[in-house]
Amino acid sequence: MNSMKITFDAISENVAFARLSVAGFLLYKNPSVNDIEDIKTAVSEAVTNAIIHGYNTCNGKIDLYCSIKENHILIEIVDYGEGIKDIKQAMEPMYTSKTESERAGLGFTVMESFMDKIKVETQLGKGTKVKLYKDLV
Repeated sequence: MNSMKITFDAISENVAFARLSVAGFLLYKNPSVNDIEDIKTAVSEAVTNAIIHGYNTCNGKIDLYCSIKENHILIEIVDYGEGIKDIKQAMEPMYTSKTESERAGLGFTVMESFMDKIKVETQLGKGTKVKLYKDLV
């Protein structure tokens, strides 16, 4: 198994950093271009959700873990912010808790469509962990 962990500030300028870090880490497995693009998109959505919904207007950190075992990829995006009140509702297409902003409410839907499986763990006032799973072909 091979793994990495990075921690970065929860600011929008770091979304591309997270996406490219994961893509770079996976390169030794020689993934398809489609797999890399799918993973980068899902990571972007998860990190953006952590920044916008996890921390709202306050500063915080995001931990990003990535592990590879054989051809199985696990990516975890962890924030230590507000948590999600209702995961089931949050995962519904078009639902957004930020009705006052220009959010489409498709983050989890996008993650689900590009990854083989996602899992969300949350505690109010303690944060959220999004696990993204993908098998490379």
